[in-house]
Amino acid sequence: MTRISPCLWFDGNGMEAAELYVSVIPGSRITDVSHYGSDQPGEEGTVMTVAFELAGQPYTALNGGPMYKFTEAISLQLYAADQEEVDRFTEQLTAGGGEVGPCGWIKDRFGVSWQIIPEAMMELLGDPNPVRANAAVQAMLKMMKIDIQGLRDAADAAAPSA
Repeated sequence: MTRISPCLWFDGNGMEAAELYVSVIPGSRITDVSHYGSDQPGEEGTVMTVAFELAGQPYTALNGGPMYKFTEAISLQLYAADQEEVDRFTEQLTAGGGEVGPCGWIKDRFGVSWQIIPEAMMELLGDPNPVRANAAVQAMLKMMKIDIQGLRDAADAAAPSA
């Protein structure tokens, strides 16, 4: 059976990152932890990999060292049911040194980029009325953390819903 599982490269804090992620995202868990041995490149006994699942999707955190850094070229999309989840995900994932970026993008304290995407936003951006959809897009482009009501207000102001 063919599978794809992302491997995220950390500089010694992969366990801390995995613990944060599984604490924030429902249906998540750490499934395995391996440690460096005496003849391996990391310090003996320290965490080498952490296997974990986020909402059922498998990931691996590899403590590979400082050679590589995360960039926004890769991001994890986290879908939120409502504004409460948008707010909670944003707050918890940026706590301790993360940052909020434009259009619902955030960066956690480990440098991993996330897109916090409310389900209502996808509905508004895909509205069959192109005037409403464009108004929602234009409103989103001006936002940092996504404000679902702000998107709805922009779409409604541009054209009443059918």
